[in-house]
Amino acid sequence: MIRLLVVAASLAFVSSAALAQNPAQQRQNARPAAPAAQPRAPVNPDAMPEITAKQAIAIDYQTGFVMFERNADERMPPSSMSKIMTAYMVFEALKNKQLALDDMLPVSERAWRMQGSKMFVPLNGRVKVEDLIKGMIVQSGNDACIVLAEALAGSEEAFAERMNVVGKKMGLANTNFRNATGWPDPDHYTTARDLAALARRVIDDHPEYYGYYKQLNFTFGRDERTGREITQGNRNPLLYRNMGADGIKTGHTESAGYGLTASATRDGRRVIAVFNGWASMRLRAEESERMIDWAFREFQTYRVFSAGQEIDRADIWLGLKSSVPLLAGQDVAITMPRRLRNQLQAKISYDSPVPAPVLPGQQLGRITLSAPGVPTVEVPLVAQEGVDRLGYSGRLGAAVNYLIFGAKK
Repeated sequence: MIRLLVVAASLAFVSSAALAQNPAQQRQNARPAAPAAQPRAPVNPDAMPEITAKQAIAIDYQTGFVMFERNADERMPPSSMSKIMTAYMVFEALKNKQLALDDMLPVSERAWRMQGSKMFVPLNGRVKVEDLIKGMIVQSGNDACIVLAEALAGSEEAFAERMNVVGKKMGLANTNFRNATGWPDPDHYTTARDLAALARRVIDDHPEYYGYYKQLNFTFGRDERTGREITQGNRNPLLYRNMGADGIKTGHTESAGYGLTASATRDGRRVIAVFNGWASMRLRAEESERMIDWAFREFQTYRVFSAGQEIDRADIWLGLKSSVPLLAGQDVAITMPRRLRNQLQAKISYDSPVPAPVLPGQQLGRITLSAPGVPTVEVPLVAQEGVDRLGYSGRLGAAVNYLIFGAKK
């Protein structure tokens, strides 16, 4: 049986309450580890801002829908955006009780001498893990990354090997790490698509630590000449623009240009965007803001059905009950251009009648969402409860009744 449902008039935005839930529960494990390459929805070219970034991607956090991409699978140096994976590894260690936020970690000479952006860890001193996390995320401290890497794996090289193992498990197919900082290396690379997938995993798996990414500044250490405390601001320009941004990480090297992995929320919806290859900090700030504004303005994520919502009833053949409620097996949501909202169709399909026995939660059909130019979304349709089969005499009587009267039992 196939039924076409009218849904355009009853579409609901993904609510703020839904966003506040555990993100993994929101999506019911429906998404792949990495956003797959997929056709983008048709967009209004007049409304789309121009950007000069060499690589870019913008996705909806809940559905993984790709709203925009440019060279998203092209290998690129991630520079300090590599620290997103370094932080993920640290958060995993905290989760697994390998580290505690108040642990004090030793500072090696190698970490102390590390060039580039620094939090200024003291030579042969000890620094609290939470301070190192803030130094790594807020101040982009290369020295902080090495202290953490050496504590967890013995050396930065061994830590990078662990980063690659975790990345492969996540499905980051075009990523390879050679260090914990993003220091230039020809074998240290990723893609915009992989960074977007990694950003989703940070938010999904470690929401309790994600708040570090929106911290505007951090004070650590003292200037040796003046004795004044050293305060450094977060390099993410979007945090200062009152646009809902709450992360994630900037990056810059001479070869890669200026990059940004960003995330922002508005009205309960989250967008993740990755850019790289800008020629200046000004372009990074201005174009990333325009692109994220466009993603929120032109697209919306609509929840058509909620997990556990009754969608239909299926007739049962030779069961102790004549029918069983069919439920949405998970939240049924789709991201699409707002202007195509009235063209969204929902279709349910299942065999009828369903032969008994039926198990609770058994998939009996599917819900399919479709709209022009938008990748189709399919969600299982499951039985609310179990239905036992009739005994022999009951089955015989039901068969006779059906043949004579067309009755359904």
